[in-house]
Amino acid sequence: MPTKSIKIVVEGGNAKPGPPLGPTLSQLGLNVGEVVKKINEATSQFKGMTVPITIEIDTSTKKYEIKVGVPTTTSLLLKTVGAEAPSGDPEHKKIGNLKMEQIIDVAIKKKPQLTAKTLKAAVKSILGTARSIGITVEGKDPKMVVKEVEQGKYDDLLTKYEQKWNEVEG
Repeated sequence: MPTKSIKIVVEGGNAKPGPPLGPTLSQLGLNVGEVVKKINEATSQFKGMTVPITIEIDTSTKKYEIKVGVPTTTSLLLKTVGAEAPSGDPEHKKIGNLKMEQIIDVAIKKKPQLTAKTLKAAVKSILGTARSIGITVEGKDPKMVVKEVEQGKYDDLLTKYEQKWNEVEG
């Protein structure tokens, strides 16, 4: 059974039948409207975020499967902080502040895509992204918070979330 994979990034719950998706799907003989509707249903919980998806198509039977990835770290952080876009000047212009629990939550959601082996390492990675887009954490520059994580300040909190981290495939 010949299969074809289409990888594309769409806005959660708002995929459009236009290019590049529509023409590609119609070339493969699929009902573009139906596929787009299913993509929008599958990505609806990520409204307003960019979401990677893969469509696996059996070219002989025209059966397909939609696999939804996890939005980018930037998208997850922006949604969590309630901002539309990253700061153009993260050093001087902040777009919001998050609690450490929110950073841990983003780290857990991103686990399947991260190379981090531990929750602590994942949190430090997420803090780096937060800093680069103008988000403070616990009212501080995320670079300071990384130092505090390394010093063990958040060990009790991280231990509380270890179980959740370990339950996620990755």
